[in-house]
Amino acid sequence: MTTATRNIEETLAAAAQARQRGDAAGERAILDAALQSGAGDPRLHNARGMRALTDQDFAAAQASFAAASAADPGEPALCLNLATACRAAGDDEGERRALQAALDIDRRHFIALLRTAELHERLGEAVAAAQAWSHVVQLANAMSERPPRVEEALRHGQTFIEQHNGALAVAVEAELGAQMAAMGPAARRFSACIDHCLGRRRVYQNECAGLYYPFLPADEFFDRSHFPWFAAFEARSAAIRDEALALLAKGNAAIRPYVRQDSGTPENKWSALDHSLDWSACFLWEYGVKNEAVCALCPETAAALDAIPQNRVPGKAPSAFFSILKPGAHIPAHTGVTNTRAIVHLPLVVPPGCSFRVGGETREWRVGEAFAFDDTIEHEAWNRSDEPRIVLILDVWNPYLDAAEQDLLARFFDLTTRGQ
Repeated sequence: MTTATRNIEETLAAAAQARQRGDAAGERAILDAALQSGAGDPRLHNARGMRALTDQDFAAAQASFAAASAADPGEPALCLNLATACRAAGDDEGERRALQAALDIDRRHFIALLRTAELHERLGEAVAAAQAWSHVVQLANAMSERPPRVEEALRHGQTFIEQHNGALAVAVEAELGAQMAAMGPAARRFSACIDHCLGRRRVYQNECAGLYYPFLPADEFFDRSHFPWFAAFEARSAAIRDEALALLAKGNAAIRPYVRQDSGTPENKWSALDHSLDWSACFLWEYGVKNEAVCALCPETAAALDAIPQNRVPGKAPSAFFSILKPGAHIPAHTGVTNTRAIVHLPLVVPPGCSFRVGGETREWRVGEAFAFDDTIEHEAWNRSDEPRIVLILDVWNPYLDAAEQDLLARFFDLTTRGQ
C-alpha cells in the first residue's frame, strides 16, 4: 500500500468515526481538508457527497458525486449517487443524465433500470416508463432469489404495465375499432398482433412430432376462404349428426377409446384417457384405410367425405372419425404429427360449456359450422357440460401447399412406407 493510499484510508476512517459520533462538522472538516490538499480520490468525493446529502445540501452533494464519477468513470454506483442527489434537488434532467451514465456502464444494472422506470413514471412519460418497467420485470423474473425490494419492484412494474396496456387497448379500440370491425375476419391477424403486443396472448409455433414442412404459415385457425367446399359439406351436417347418434344409440363395437397406449408406457399427460371412453372415436377412414362396415352404416357421412378434396396417401391419410367427448372430460394440450395437413372439425352435438383452444385462441364449437386448424400448434378441448359432445374430425392437405407439392409429399410418404 502506498503512502497516498494509506493516507486516504486513514482519512476515510477518521471521517467515519466522526459520523458515528454525530460530529457532522468534524466529518466535513476532515474530508474538506483532504480534498483541499489535492487528494482527488473518488472515495473522498463520494464520502463528502454522502455527508452533503445527509445535510440536505443537495447542490454540494451533486458537485461531490459528479467529481467522484469523473474520477472513476467506470463505477455505476457513483452515477447512482449523483442521480440520488439530483432527485433530491428536483433536478430531473440531471437525474436522467446520471442514470443514463450508469446504464452506459452496465445496461443490465437493476437499480439503474429501476430508478429510470421510476423517473419516467414520475414525469408522466408513460411509453418510456412502460419500456423501462418491462426491463425491470424481465430482470426480476430471471432472478432465482428476489429480496423484498426486488419483489416490490416486480409487483409495481407488472401493475404499471398492465394498466398502461389497458389504457392502450382502450385507445386502440377508439382509434381502430371501427376499421377492424369493417374488415371482419381479415382483421384476425392484426388483432392477434395487438393482443400479443399488449401481453394478452401468446403466439404459438409449430411443434411437429413427425414431418415438418418449412415456410408454411403457422396459422392457428385457417381462414374459411381456403375451403370453398365447406358450405356444401356443412349442408349435410344434420344427416351426418343423425348417423352419428344412431351409432351411439346402438353401442357399435367400432366405437373405441381414442387414446390407446402400449403396455409399459410411462405415466404421462395421456394416462387419464388411456383406454378410456371419456374420449372415444368411431373411424370411417383411418390412416388411408376405409372402414367399410362403418361407412355402410353411415352412407350420408361417407358420401360427404367422398365429395371433398381429401388427402389420399396410402398408409397415412385420410383419417375421418366421430369424436365423442364425455361430460367433464378434458383433452390435454398437445401437438400433432405434421403441418402438411389441416384438421377439419364439423360440430354435430355441442352442449353448452364445450370449448376448443388452438394456440392463443379459444372457440366454442357451433353445430353445423366447420372450421380448420393446424394441429401442430398446441391445442386442447373441454366438455364442461352434462352431455356428450360429438364432432366429425377429418384431415385434408394444408391449404398453403399447391397441387405439385401435395403430389410430391404423397409420393414421398409412399416411399417412406414401402421402402426404396
